[in-house]
Amino acid sequence: MSDLIPQVSSATDFYRPVEVFVVHPPKPRYWLHILLFVVTIFTTLVVGARMEFNFLHNQPNFVAGNEFMPFFPVEWALARPARLLLGIPFSASLLFILFAHEMGHYLYCRRYHVYATLPFFIPAPTLIGSVGAVIRIRSPIRSRTALFDIGIAGPIAGFTVAIVTLFAALLLSKPAGTTSVQPDLVLGFPLVFQVARQIFAAVAPNSSAALPLDGVLFHPTAVAAWVGMFATALNLLPSGQLDGGHIVYALWPRAHRWISWMTVLFLVYLGWHYAGWRLWAVLITAMNVISWRQRQAPDFPGISSGRWLLAALALLMLVLTFAPVPFHGPEIGWK
Repeated sequence: MSDLIPQVSSATDFYRPVEVFVVHPPKPRYWLHILLFVVTIFTTLVVGARMEFNFLHNQPNFVAGNEFMPFFPVEWALARPARLLLGIPFSASLLFILFAHEMGHYLYCRRYHVYATLPFFIPAPTLIGSVGAVIRIRSPIRSRTALFDIGIAGPIAGFTVAIVTLFAALLLSKPAGTTSVQPDLVLGFPLVFQVARQIFAAVAPNSSAALPLDGVLFHPTAVAAWVGMFATALNLLPSGQLDGGHIVYALWPRAHRWISWMTVLFLVYLGWHYAGWRLWAVLITAMNVISWRQRQAPDFPGISSGRWLLAALALLMLVLTFAPVPFHGPEIGWK
């Protein structure tokens, strides 16, 4: 009868060493983070300086100038560089809100041992001097719980700072009064602005913060708070790779795809009232197509029941911060 167990000449042969490869994360490019942050400080100071100048002269925040880029008056600011100091309140408020949002994501990535970069601030000659900030997640997310917590941490952190900024900004604002200068761009206020006004009307009815929103000349920091609310609403849209999409996937993976496409249809509908939503519908469609077969996290295990309450909080934040018509004004042809 043959022996079915192979002979092992020695323990060394049995426990043969296995070559192990360790993949190290790429070296952080701190210089790039710092460079983008410094440039974003400059671009936000430019637009903030004009808004502060307008506020001090009892004019609306957004008045188009004669520069090549009407709402990004870099020539006006650099004609007297000291003018940039006027932009500090707006720039500091806006960057802190954006920083809080991204660091919410980053810190929870660290908690769940998910490799992510520090925030990249993105400067641009826009109405606010930036198009936001972003972190890059470069390793898999290992559970739906981690996906949920990472996804919701950013909106909660950014919304919290934006709320504090909003209440402080309303106290700094003043009655609109009369002026011959008409705004070239008017902001559409989300519900949270109305809630804040009602709170001031109840506790301080004689303050300018209790006035109807169309009767208030807003301090530039109120514009920073508005940007924080707008960014929160965009990120909480329940679609694709947005924070809201991550939350939906963590809650209900099978429903993620059809909820994402329902969000696109909703934005197409809103595009009849504000053309910018059509662009967002296109961008989210592209994200949905690219991530068609992508699994954001393993299906099992699920999430705890307590996180469904946090999901309700995320829905409440979306309702409070979403503005169906964020902008309108004749200069840019928006409805």
